[in-house]
This record gives sequence, structure tokens and C-alpha cells, in this order.
Amino acid sequence: MGFPEYAFIGRSNVGKSSLINSLINHKNFAKISSKPGKTKLINHFKINNCWYLADLPGFGYAKVSKSMREEFLKMIYDYLKKRKNISCVFMLIDSRLKPQKIDQENMIWLAEHQIPFIMVFTKIDKLNKNQLDQNIILYKKFMLKNWVELPKIILTSSKKNIGLVELKNYINYLNSTLKND
Repeated sequence: MGFPEYAFIGRSNVGKSSLINSLINHKNFAKISSKPGKTKLINHFKINNCWYLADLPGFGYAKVSKSMREEFLKMIYDYLKKRKNISCVFMLIDSRLKPQKIDQENMIWLAEHQIPFIMVFTKIDKLNKNQLDQNIILYKKFMLKNWVELPKIILTSSKKNIGLVELKNYINYLNSTLKND
């Protein structure tokens, strides 16, 4: 069957590349830019010779044409539908923002296509605890309008290395369950 694969997706500038670099403890593994839309292709990384990490382009980037945004989204969807080894998609969400319709639409798409995913809130170091709690509660309420049960949630900060152990443990857990299948 090959190695398990974990895809990192989310809106442009959500911090995918930064989180990937922090997760694997390598500063320049995935290219980072202060401008959204740096990742234009799907980048695969083999980790510890036992699993793959896929860094996908951000969706919803406003500074490109509508047709280019649709092309990126089609590329992401085609990839996710065709990859047989995807064990989980990490849906990255900027914790500083109120619930975004585009995030909800993409999570619904994942669910409809029976692609397992978890919600990974990024940039939690940019908010105080009260603001973060309020945004997470708001997001959960927003999600429960369309969901009976929420997916797993992990809170992260690549800058302060928050949530990385939980993320690694979850990947290790999934890898171990796949070996036993």
C-alpha cells in the first residue's frame, strides 16, 4: 500500500509552511513567504522514511484571478480524491479570524468525499487566552450548524511550538493503527 500520507490544506497565509517546518524541526523545509500564495504546487516530503507530508497550495487567495483560484481548488480536490494513501487531512484554520465560509465549504467537501480530517487552528500565539477561547467557541457554534459531531481539534503556534507534540503524537498514532491493519 505504501507509506501513509498527511495533507496540509487551508486558506492562503494560514501558516501551512510555517507549521510544517516547525513540525519536522527544519527551518527552511517548506518555503515560507510573507505574501500569501507562495505555494503553487503540491509539495511532498518523505518524513523519517515512514510517512509522507503533502503541502498543498492555499485556497481563496484574493490577489489572483478567479479562474486561477478555481484552478488551485480543482488541483487540490483532484489530488485529495485520487490519493489512496491519505490517512488524514490537516485542515488549517487561522485562529485570529471569525469562521470563514470557504473553510466550512472545504470541510463539507472533505466529509462528503469521506476523506478523514482534523481541524488545526494556527497562530494561537497572536491572541490572548480570552480572545482565543471566544473564537474557538464561535467556530464550534458555526460548525455545529452543519455538523452533528465536530472533528478533532488541535491548537497550534509554529512560532512558540504549541501543539506540535499533540500533532506528532496524532500522526504517530495513525501510523501505528495503519501498521496493524
